[in-house]
Amino acid sequence: MPTRSANSTSPAAQDSDASLRAELGGEIRKLRKERGLTLVQLAERATLSHPFLSQLERGLTQPSMQSLHRIARALGTTQQALMAAAAVQRPGASADSVHLVRSGEGLPVANPGGTARMLGSPAYSVHPVEYTGTREGFEEYYDHPGDEFVYVVAGEIEIDLQTADGPRLHVLGPGDSICYPGGTPHRWRAVGDGSRVRILTVQNATGEADRHS
Repeated sequence: MPTRSANSTSPAAQDSDASLRAELGGEIRKLRKERGLTLVQLAERATLSHPFLSQLERGLTQPSMQSLHRIARALGTTQQALMAAAAVQRPGASADSVHLVRSGEGLPVANPGGTARMLGSPAYSVHPVEYTGTREGFEEYYDHPGDEFVYVVAGEIEIDLQTADGPRLHVLGPGDSICYPGGTPHRWRAVGDGSRVRILTVQNATGEADRHS
C-alpha cells in the first residue's frame, strides 16, 4: 500500500482529515435518521458492527471503500455520494463556486491495495474519484445507479464487467479508458505491481432513474 507523504501527516493535514471524517459521519447519520433507522438496524442491513458505525458517525474512524459500499446500499445511495459529502470546502466559497482540490487534499479512504480520494463535491452532477494502488487479486463486485467512466493514468489493470451481454474482461494500460452503464457489477485488479496503478473514475451522480426520466 502506498505511503502517504510527509505533508499529509502534518498537524494541519491531520486536522483536515478529522474535519472531513466528521463531515462524512454526519452525512451517514443524517441519512440514517431520514430513513428512520437505528444504528443497530443500519449495522444489520450493512452487515457491519454497531460499534464501528457508531465511531464512524462520530468521525472517530475511517471507513474502507467496501464498508462505504455496504452502508450506501443500505441507505439507498452510493459510496461516491457519501464521500462527496466530505469534500474539501475552501474558506468563503459558496455552494455554486468552482471546486478546487489540490494534490493530496481530500479524505483518503482505504481501498484494497491502496487508497481512494474524492475530487468532487455534492454541488456537481458527477463524482470523480482518484484511486492510487490496487490489489493484484479480484475483490467483491461493486455496482451503483450512475454510469461510470474509468481512465488508467498509470500501471495496468484487468477490469471484470458483468454486462447485459454476459461477462466481459478487458485489460487497460496507461491512457486507456472504458465506460459502462449504471447497474453494471464491476471490479478490477492490477496486472503486475499494484502499487504502480493510478486510476481516475467519474461517475454520473444523477443515477439511472434520472437518466431515463
